[in-house]
Amino acid sequence: MNIEETKNTIDYKTLELIDKANEINEKLGETAHDNIVVALNAEATAIARETVRFTKTDIHRFDEKIDRILTHKFWAFPIMFILLTIVFWVTIQGANYPSQKIASLLLDDLAYQLELLFAWASAPWWLTGFLVHGVYRGLAWVIAVMLPPMAIFFPLFTLMEDMGYLPRVAFNMDNLFRKAGAHGKQALTMSMGFGCNAAAIVACRIIESPRERLIAIITNNFVPCNGRWPTMIMLATIFISAAFPETFGSIAAASSLVAVTLFGIGVTLVVSKVLSTTFLKGEASSYILELPPYRRPQILRVLYTSFIDRTIFVLWRAVVMAAPCGGIAWLLGNIMVGDVSLMAHIAGALNPFGYAIGLDGVIILAYIIAIPANEIVVPTIIMAYMNLDRMTDITSMAELQTLLVDGQGWTILTAVCLMLFSLLHNPCSTTIWTIYKETGSTKWTVVASLMPVVIALVVCFTVAQIGRLLFF
Repeated sequence: MNIEETKNTIDYKTLELIDKANEINEKLGETAHDNIVVALNAEATAIARETVRFTKTDIHRFDEKIDRILTHKFWAFPIMFILLTIVFWVTIQGANYPSQKIASLLLDDLAYQLELLFAWASAPWWLTGFLVHGVYRGLAWVIAVMLPPMAIFFPLFTLMEDMGYLPRVAFNMDNLFRKAGAHGKQALTMSMGFGCNAAAIVACRIIESPRERLIAIITNNFVPCNGRWPTMIMLATIFISAAFPETFGSIAAASSLVAVTLFGIGVTLVVSKVLSTTFLKGEASSYILELPPYRRPQILRVLYTSFIDRTIFVLWRAVVMAAPCGGIAWLLGNIMVGDVSLMAHIAGALNPFGYAIGLDGVIILAYIIAIPANEIVVPTIIMAYMNLDRMTDITSMAELQTLLVDGQGWTILTAVCLMLFSLLHNPCSTTIWTIYKETGSTKWTVVASLMPVVIALVVCFTVAQIGRLLFF
């Protein structure tokens, strides 16, 4: 079809807008379709102002006043970081006491009753040990560690979503993700990953482009989920919070978690850029994000969505996938080779590799055992260090600090490397399975599982070598 025939079939006004957009494109070097969308939207706005009259002008003016701040070029990101810090602080402070109570109920009271039941049934010691001290304790730890933070984080997340703030987050992050060759909606799926990476993978369905959806799925692992918070919170409390006065300790700990999270977001953008320019080449698609009006949240809907659709669903999947972890840890801790447990033998063999990346063999083994569920990393480490026959925990941070720092020689370098490894390492089995179900591809599931491990090893090795060279 030639130009004259095209002009006969397309409205002249539209052609004029396209010409304007192409002129802007030549001047600014941006993609033409984005400018076409901007020009069409501007024309539609002008027409609406001439033909439509709003009766609730005060409401619209109120929304516009808030958006001038929350989407401001300078203030938007500091406000986002402050809100993120508040959410983390509330989650950390609010989940601490319930986690201890649930752990006490499940790991002390109910575990004791199960031991009595197995003793009454004259079950052999190895069966009691494997099922009660291994499998059951592993599942109990997953519930105690995951349930309280998710029960706090997901309602807060859903509350911001229901109030209309999360679309503003996507709007603010859109330019960064576009420059990385990704989609602006990835900001929403990335935020969901703070609660659970598996849930965030499912949320990637909101991205229409298959290429950009795949990038979002592969890189979602670089934001820390609930399973990684226990390790990171422990490190932040022992090595960061302890260095400040008690009044500011929790704030300093929450700020350190935000700093690690920002590093993870940076890795997400870098990896997205690499993927979009190599294996997943393509131009970032444009989309129109309509900012909804601010509204009063529907509390019952928020509670239902966050607790039933997200918390319980994710927790159940994690419990099912985590069942083998405790059993494996118990077997390794109770099968003796000579006078030393199999766990100690394997940890000793992994020590040189662990030392090279700033960690040790026990930490590496704990992460291998905890592939189905990252929640049991800390109790597995404690079990190995204390040479116990079952998974346990130390509720006192002072006792834990004595065990790790005085007993095992952990330093600030160990804490930094472990925090980075906890942030960047492979996704849990629940997330891996979800990636496979969402992509239907074994190849991309393997890439999404192994690529974070490689990045984690490279980053930790680099940090460990530089740290030892400069400070140790």
